[in-house]
Amino acid sequence: MPAESRTLPQRLMRWETLILGLIVVAWIVGAGLSGDFLSADSFTTASLDLSEVALMALPMALLVVAAEIDLSVASILALSSACMGELWNSGQTIEIIFLECILIGAACGAINGFLVTRLGLPSLAVTIGTLSLFRGLAFVVIGDQSVTDFPATWTDRAFGNFGSTAIPNTMVLFGVLAVVFAVLLHGTGFGRKIFAIGANEEAARFSGVRVKRIKFWLFVLSGAIAGLAGVVISLRNSTAAANVGTGFELTVVTAVVLGGVSIFGGKGSLGGVILALVLLGSINKALTLSDSISSYWIQIVTGTLLIGSVLVPNLAVRAREARAHSFHGRRQWPWRTRVDTSRPQEENA
Repeated sequence: MPAESRTLPQRLMRWETLILGLIVVAWIVGAGLSGDFLSADSFTTASLDLSEVALMALPMALLVVAAEIDLSVASILALSSACMGELWNSGQTIEIIFLECILIGAACGAINGFLVTRLGLPSLAVTIGTLSLFRGLAFVVIGDQSVTDFPATWTDRAFGNFGSTAIPNTMVLFGVLAVVFAVLLHGTGFGRKIFAIGANEEAARFSGVRVKRIKFWLFVLSGAIAGLAGVVISLRNSTAAANVGTGFELTVVTAVVLGGVSIFGGKGSLGGVILALVLLGSINKALTLSDSISSYWIQIVTGTLLIGSVLVPNLAVRAREARAHSFHGRRQWPWRTRVDTSRPQEENA
């Protein structure tokens, strides 16, 4: 249904509108928990804390639309960070290291893509396996050590704000990439093919879409951005290590699914994912600033939102199907034949 033809109740029931409402609620609750919640400094730190998750959520959204998933992104981030530290210790220039880390991430994505598209393995099982594999490789590369002597010019940029605003430079990078990914998904033929694959892979294949090739490059893209996120987190924390980003994959998937991207593929928008990131960042910051709430509630809330973002749309679909079935039944049988039992029926002679 075109947006201009929707009624007001239909617009209010849009998933993005629901997320906006939850953001407002989170801000109200956050302001009640801490007077510092609505400050510019709070916005800056909350954005910085979410930088790497936000970056990795962009290609993840495309993958989930195509009915695939990549749970190894946080481990690729860690491997990129570990390689960055080791390459810096070997005397390479920082700019070359940036490119090498992105290529390392892309190579990891290519491994995932090959196993899924060429060997026909399910992406969930593959990326659970490579989640452990890439994290283990990160510890092989750098061990338990950490590297902290990166150039101050780059660490200041990664931790600093854009001009005199409260917007971190890392979120400016995210904003640029978000525009690129939004155009790619919603404004190009490539994006339409991604939606077609997620909606019905067999139909897309019969219509001439190169399904395996597109999925392969989506995994490569996911790995490359995860490699970039490894560079960002290393510079932002002024530390390269193998244990960074633990648990980020859950937050990334939560942001994508909470943003309205169907876990079964074929539906979703990047705008919804961005709103979900704002909601998750607001909740995390509110709980972090509160002195009376344990930090473990962040994990509880994240898990609850992930379950709810899958459960609620499925319940809505079932309710809509039940309503349509009931309506079809009434249309098919608009009346029922009544038999008058007050007097005996006459028999035919």
